[in-house]
Amino acid sequence: MNLEIHNPELVQRVNARIQTGQFHDADELIEKALDALDQQASPAVPTGETGAVVLAALQARPYPDIDLTPPRVRLTRLRMRSPCRMKRSGPLSFVR
Repeated sequence: MNLEIHNPELVQRVNARIQTGQFHDADELIEKALDALDQQASPAVPTGETGAVVLAALQARPYPDIDLTPPRVRLTRLRMRSPCRMKRSGPLSFVR
């Protein structure tokens, strides 16, 4: 198979990459480019993974200066009468 590149800027880019020694020829460059495209198209998290990956990332704490502990809030105490102190006035109603 023969491929033709009609864009002169693209030809320059391919030749520049080959001249740096990063790739031996255009075939290798195209193969690596296609592999990179395939990796981008694949999902970031494999489908077999569970929430363990997310949990591990959260526990790693990439931002240690951010405090993840929720603030403590003091709850007010409610005073309720116990049912035994209430007087019964009828079959279903209570009077205080």
